[in-house]
Amino acid sequence: MEELIREKSYTYEDLLSWDDGNRYELYDGISVVMESPSDTHQAISMELARQLANFLVGKKCKAFSAPFDVRLFEKPGDSPGDVDTVVQPDLMVVCDQSKLDRHGIHGAPDLVVEIISPSTQRYDRLVKLDLYQRAGVKEYWIVDPPYRSVQVLTLTGGLLLPKEVYGQSGIARVNVLEGCFIDLSTVFPERTV
Repeated sequence: MEELIREKSYTYEDLLSWDDGNRYELYDGISVVMESPSDTHQAISMELARQLANFLVGKKCKAFSAPFDVRLFEKPGDSPGDVDTVVQPDLMVVCDQSKLDRHGIHGAPDLVVEIISPSTQRYDRLVKLDLYQRAGVKEYWIVDPPYRSVQVLTLTGGLLLPKEVYGQSGIARVNVLEGCFIDLSTVFPERTV
């Protein structure tokens, strides 16, 4: 991820007007260019999305994957020019359908999954953790491909606190979805290259 020089504080209105082929996130008005994900990242994301989507068939909660704008702190009546924080989590689950609109999600998803890479690790473990915590995300998964692990944090007393760490052969419980478990043995691909 490459941070732009901060000439001014950017808003969602600015982001919507940029047409340069890049994907961006905004962190409290700071614009960050998103790099294209690796093949490993994509394989992990697809398998997690498949398992989540299969579980959610016929249920009120829905799973979404990036690119999908999440305006964490948008309030009713805010215009795009009022919104200075927009993220694109790798995966998210939303149970309150009123948070969905044609641009993405306004407010906190129930579950957010970020798959870290060397370029996103600082953002995912520090910056985004803080943003998700302040927004009230109930559950946050940090997926670490090199270590083939998933760290699960849940919102407790206003803080996203570590709940579990699962290895590559674990069965991970999705705390915000009763009865949902993810088989991690199919999530982490074997590298052939």
